[in-house]
Amino acid sequence: MFGIFKNMFSKKDNTQMEKLIKEGAFLVDVRTAAEFAEGHVKGSTNIPLDQVASQLEKFKGKEQIIVFCRSGNRSGQAKMILEQNGFKNVTNGGTWQDVNEAISK
Repeated sequence: MFGIFKNMFSKKDNTQMEKLIKEGAFLVDVRTAAEFAEGHVKGSTNIPLDQVASQLEKFKGKEQIIVFCRSGNRSGQAKMILEQNGFKNVTNGGTWQDVNEAISK
């Protein structure tokens, strides 16, 4: 019970994500182009969620993939789409701000 509250209010541990970023992970923002234009992670690629399945070629050959969005919901869906298409190296980075913060460490 208290674990739920701890997860809700504690800071997310981004240690693994930070490591993947330092190792050159492919950073994919799955928000819309308009959301991406309002602010995004430097060096990230914008592939909106509704285009992920049709743009699988862009993910091929990437050692590690981190997907992210505004809240973590769409990136969770993107991760599932990629895994259903055989990608095993996908991390849901959560929000684009979480990924941005991990990059600056």
